[in-house]
Amino acid sequence: MPIRIPKTLPAYDALGKENVFVMTEDRAAHQDIRPLELAIVNLMPTTIDTEIQLLRLLGNTPLQVNITLLNMGTHESKNAPPGHLEKFYISTGKALHRRFDGLIITGAPVETLDFEDVDYWNELVQLIDYSATNVFSTLHICWGAQAGLYRRYGIGKTPLSKKLFGVFPHGLSEGERHTPLFRGFDDEFLAPQSRHTESDRQALNDCKALCIVSETPETGLFICSARECREIYVTGHLEYDPLTLDREYRRDLSRGSAIEIPRNYYPGDDPDKAPLVRWRAHAHLFFSNWLNFVYQETPYDLGELKE
Repeated sequence: MPIRIPKTLPAYDALGKENVFVMTEDRAAHQDIRPLELAIVNLMPTTIDTEIQLLRLLGNTPLQVNITLLNMGTHESKNAPPGHLEKFYISTGKALHRRFDGLIITGAPVETLDFEDVDYWNELVQLIDYSATNVFSTLHICWGAQAGLYRRYGIGKTPLSKKLFGVFPHGLSEGERHTPLFRGFDDEFLAPQSRHTESDRQALNDCKALCIVSETPETGLFICSARECREIYVTGHLEYDPLTLDREYRRDLSRGSAIEIPRNYYPGDDPDKAPLVRWRAHAHLFFSNWLNFVYQETPYDLGELKE
């Protein structure tokens, strides 16, 4: 939430340069307040776990947020409990007549497929196109980020030599430290990664519409954005809970898949020890910053949204 201080206070200009939310008394007196309208497209096979992970982070601010859960009407989920989607979700087709302050598109276990071979691709394309004028800010996660970059900018993906799996250090590109999404971030922060592919780096460089916010030689692109954070692409999983990587590791082992121990996760790389969680604080900070950014910038009347 913003702090209300006089515009003549020296701290006003200093904090403004750091993109800290400050508000003059005049603006506060005329501010209209309403709940944020947020939609989540949950494409993950761990339906309920993903709901809990995201809602835990979205519920950690003083803001009131109305959540609408969306599923692909053209895809039959085999992982959600019987009746769960029918009771708590609506299809994307039923959401296209509405407008939202924010939209989250999660990852999905389809990254080794060509985008057009995903059975719900056409439905997802319709949603991504719709979000350009009907959603203030869209947050794409993992495969959802690759899908958004491909649909909007034609940026393809390439396979990695082995799965990028574990918890990795990241930093912010020069000039990005005081952008609204990263207020309060340390110079180096950790985030989980779990993927077999990456977006084409040369194509990312050539796309002038995109701003590279965070990348490392080890993980490649982590976060980029466009349209002043109305589009946000995160290739990792800040939302993961302490045991998500552990469950993925043991699942792959049980299937006989070639999987390495997740990097920087178990103390001493010993899977018999409880994982060491070192990304939780920045996960909460990132999602809180995103919600506050949306709260401050989205029109009070969503009918005024423009591309």
